[in-house]
Order: sequence, then structure tokens, then C-alpha cells
Amino acid sequence: MATISAPIPLPGSQTGELSAAMSSASSAARPSNRSISIMGIRVDDVSRALIVNSAMSAVERNQRLLILNVNAQLLNLAATRKWLRELFERADISFCDGAGAQLASLLLTGIVPHRTTPPEWIDELAVGLAPRRASVYWLDGSDEMVAQAASNFHRRHGLPIAGYHHGYFDTTVGSAANQKLVDEINAASPDVLLVTMGMPRQEQWLNDHWHLLNARVAVTAGALVDHVAGRAHRPPRWVANLGLEWLVRLVREPRRLWRRYLIGLPVLATRVLRERVRLTRQQSISARDPA
Repeated sequence: MATISAPIPLPGSQTGELSAAMSSASSAARPSNRSISIMGIRVDDVSRALIVNSAMSAVERNQRLLILNVNAQLLNLAATRKWLRELFERADISFCDGAGAQLASLLLTGIVPHRTTPPEWIDELAVGLAPRRASVYWLDGSDEMVAQAASNFHRRHGLPIAGYHHGYFDTTVGSAANQKLVDEINAASPDVLLVTMGMPRQEQWLNDHWHLLNARVAVTAGALVDHVAGRAHRPPRWVANLGLEWLVRLVREPRRLWRRYLIGLPVLATRVLRERVRLTRQQSISARDPA
């Protein structure tokens, strides 16, 4: 890992000192847009412009903002992980990041939330933060890939690199490697922390450590590091609009993604259909026997 900018260190890295420091920073208010629940996971119907503006406002006002993404894989994971559902209730923004989540929402709530993904708006956020010289910390991937992503982003937008770290470390709370990383991030005091270690590892790490981190905005950002490093490329916009981006990714990376899509999507479909039947029965009972 290398730290390129000159971040402002905390007075100390002990948990007590950090908790006191973080208590003085307020949390940003949630956007006023409507929220829906998809099998216990809160999803905010927010546009990418609102996400960008909320992040810029949080940095400008020195507020804390936790931004999480919801896709089909996340919905499957949350079905058996109560802590994950609770984390999304605490998040400031929980946005829809996939056609699978959109379809699940339509079938269960009748609402199709806005869909967006960080590679679509990270450059827009960087442009907005450039006048403030906001710093960015990258957490994911191999040493080489994350270093390349950080360098490319800095060269493209001029934002200071608060630091970067690979995603292959012991995330256990209290482990030496994990504590060293937490201390490093807190010393760097990044304006934006991009956590892209894969689901549910990135959510688990933020669930355990967000309250201990001296960062303004944290974002779970999917394959953002791969895109910014130039190792992955998004398909044409019309492919995403048709809900077929998952198919393009599967064709490109079959060995890594076959289980997620060829097994995960049918599993999610089954869960959604069961939930639809349950809701229909519940509505029928309520109609026959109103309180």
C-alpha cells in the first residue's frame, strides 16, 4: 500500500479517541425520496444525481454518509443474514444496482426503482469534488490493480489519493492486519472511502468498522476498481437498459460468475415468488377480515 497525498492525521488511533472524534461529526440526513422494502432489505428509489449530490454535500459539510448498493446477489445473501438487513436499515443511502433487484421490486411492490451503478457516476462525483481537493481511499483487489486504479483516477481528476490497500487481508475484528488498516485509514482521514471487496465481505467489514472510521463518505462500489484500472469495460448503455448486463459479465468471466448468475438468479426468483404468494395470501386475509 502507498499513501500519496499528505492526509491530516488524527490525534490518536485508539478506539476511545476515535469514538470521541467521530461523535463530533454528524451523519448526513437520508434523502427524502421514497424507500421500499424488498424481502427485508431497504432500497431507496434514488437517481444517480441524488447520490452524487448527497455525497458532495456530506464532504462539504464534514458529515458522514454510508452508501450501499443492492443487487440480486445481495438479496440472496440478506435472506439468511439478519445483520445484513440491519446494516441496510442503518445506511444513509441504499441504491438499486441491478436489473434483478428492479424486477424483484416490481413483483413485490409494484415499484421499479432507479437503477444505477458506481462506474456510471464516480467521474461525475470526482468532478464535483475537485474544487475542494477531496481525497479518496481505495480498498480492494490486488496490490497492482488497486494501485493502478488509484493512479488512473488521480491522473484523470487530480483528486489527492489518501491511500490504497489490497482486499486480501484478515478482516477479523481485532486481527493485526485489520487493525493496521483501520489505523491507516483513520490517519489518512479520507473524504471518500471506496470499499469493493465483494459481497458480503465488504458489507461485513463496514458493519464491523464504519463507526470506527474517520472518513466522510463510504461507498460499496462493486467492480469499480476493475473499471478504473482498465481491466473491465461496461457494455453499451442499451444493454444495461434491457437488464442484460449480467449476461455480458457472465460471458466475459464464466468461471468466476457462473455460480452467481446460473444458480443465484433462479434461487432469487424462487424466493421472490414465495414472498409474492405470502403477500397475496396476507392481503386476501386482510380483505376478508379487516381489523
